[in-house]
Amino acid sequence: MASPQTHRAIDGYVDAIPAPGTSWGTATFDLIHSPTDADRIAPDTPDTVYACTTADPRITEVVLREVEPGDLLRVTGTLLQPDAPGAPARLTVDALEVLGIAPLPVLYDLVLERWGNYATVFDADRDPVPVFTVDGTWVGEAANPDAILDLIDTFENGPAR
Repeated sequence: MASPQTHRAIDGYVDAIPAPGTSWGTATFDLIHSPTDADRIAPDTPDTVYACTTADPRITEVVLREVEPGDLLRVTGTLLQPDAPGAPARLTVDALEVLGIAPLPVLYDLVLERWGNYATVFDADRDPVPVFTVDGTWVGEAANPDAILDLIDTFENGPAR
């Protein structure tokens, strides 16, 4: 029995890094669609996963070069319902619009800080603090954050006499 096909536009978030497809000029990616009409659906309605593919080289290039996990997309194409229960629906994409770009990830363990012409890297797991000039020249490693200014002073003026 053939699965029904429909032409749809779906908004959703890219779940993982898109991958090249099985043949040249194709790409695959998963799209997560969250129910949006809270008044008409049950509160515990799960998200829907769509296994997307495209054979349009222009869309493939955008998907593989520009789309990142967390980006919000509107994809339009032919939807094929899965044959097996629990399998994701398959969507053959023939149009794509980027609606929103995912924010850059925040590194909670490392913090870069600039001190005039100097940059430091604070690591939550270590006391020593690497110090560089903003053009990348190694200055040294301060024993702790309180020693940064002494290290910079020694770099600029030489050791104390």
